[in-house]
Amino acid sequence: MRRRLEAFAAEVFAPLARRDQRAKGMTYLRGLLLDGRRKSMQPMAGRLGVDHQGLQQFVTSSTWDFSAVRQRLAVRAVEVVDPVAWAIDDTRFVKDGHFSPGVARQYSGTLGKVGNCQIGVSVHALPTPPPAR
Repeated sequence: MRRRLEAFAAEVFAPLARRDQRAKGMTYLRGLLLDGRRKSMQPMAGRLGVDHQGLQQFVTSSTWDFSAVRQRLAVRAVEVVDPVAWAIDDTRFVKDGHFSPGVARQYSGTLGKVGNCQIGVSVHALPTPPPAR
């Protein structure tokens, strides 16, 4: 299992130019997939036995092109799921203040009025249903 995960991570993070970034990406992915409820940096780093600041820096301030990694993940997901339809949904998250990225005054169905919120958009691949028995 570990070899398959390492091969998958190597494939996904191959576009990253620097070896240290590929290694951090592999470590971060392993942390996300390990058992454990909390997937924030400190608990993940504790389970992995690594420094949490290195993981945090990789995710928040290391300069790497996420679009190439995202594209590889999307291609792999389509191969595995074989979707018959895509569902795109937007959700508004009510926010106090203006300090979170993307916060703006806009209509929110949750509030039933205009207020400070962020919009999150999700894309779901709906798989081919299993054959009827």
